[in-house]
Amino acid sequence: MSTKRIKTSVLNLAYEEGGPKNGLPVILLHGWPDSPRTWTGVVPHLHAVGYRTIVPYLRGYGPTSFRSFLLSRSPRRSGQAVAFAQDVIDLADALKLRRFAFVGHDWGARTAYALAALFPSRLSSITGISVPFAPGGGTKLPTLSQSRAWWYQWFLCSTPGAKQFVGDPIAFARKQWETWSPEGWFDEREFAATAESWKNEDFSEITLHAYRSRWGHAENDPRYDPLQARYVATMTLSVPALLLQGMEDACVLPETTDGAGRYFTGPYSRVLLDGVGHFPSREAPDEVAEHVVRHLQVHA
Repeated sequence: MSTKRIKTSVLNLAYEEGGPKNGLPVILLHGWPDSPRTWTGVVPHLHAVGYRTIVPYLRGYGPTSFRSFLLSRSPRRSGQAVAFAQDVIDLADALKLRRFAFVGHDWGARTAYALAALFPSRLSSITGISVPFAPGGGTKLPTLSQSRAWWYQWFLCSTPGAKQFVGDPIAFARKQWETWSPEGWFDEREFAATAESWKNEDFSEITLHAYRSRWGHAENDPRYDPLQARYVATMTLSVPALLLQGMEDACVLPETTDGAGRYFTGPYSRVLLDGVGHFPSREAPDEVAEHVVRHLQVHA
C-alpha cells in the first residue's frame, strides 16, 4: 500500500491506501501501542473481495504530524477518542467518502464507538477489536481485576510514572506487548519495525493525554468540548457492530465484554477468539479477516 497525506485543520495526516479504487471503502485504525502494520495480514483479504482500504496513522504516530501555527504549540496534543473520530471524519471528507465501514483495534475501537455516537449516518458498520463500547465515555471505575490489568494507565496518571514513560516510551510499550498476549506471539523484527512509528515527537504527549484525561488527570481540549459532551451523553449505538475479543487478552479481560450487546439498538454480534490475546489482527489475521468480511458483506 502507498503512503499518502492530507491536511486537516490541525494535522498533516498520513494514511496508506490499497485495494480496488472503486471498491467500497473501509477505514482501519490501529491502537496503542501499535501502527498500521497491525493490518498487514488483514487487508489483503479485504482487497481480494473488492474492498478499498484506507489505513491512517493516528496523531502522534509515524509520519502524521501537527500543523505549525506560528510559534505556538497549538493545537493541544489531545488523545481523546472524539479527537481521533474527528480526524477520521476529516480524512473521509478529504477523500470524498460519503459513507464507509470502519474497523478499529484498541484506541481504534474506542474511535469506532465515538464515530458511531457522533456521526452514525457516515457509517455502514463498525468492527471493534479488543475493546467494548462503554456508555458515558468509558470512565466508570472498572472491577478490581480489570483495574489490575490496567496498571499502566494508573502508572501514567502519576507524575513519576509519566516521567519514566517519557524517558523510554518504547521500553514501556514493549512491556505491554510482552504481557498482553500469549508468550512468543511476536518477533523482534516486527516489534522494531512497528516501534519506528513511536518515534514521532508527539507520541509520548498523545499517550499521556489519552490516559490522564480519561481518568480526570488532564484537561480535555476545548476544541472538542461539543463532541465530548455528546459522546458522554450517548448510552446506546445504532450502527451495525461486530466485536472481536481474544480469550487470552490480558489487557481488556474477556469477561468485561459480557453483555455489551445491551448497549446496541442495531445489529450486534460478539466473537471470542480462542488462544488469542490483545492483538487479534496480528495473532490471527486470517480469522479476523474472515469475520470482518462477513460483517461487511451483511451490512454493506
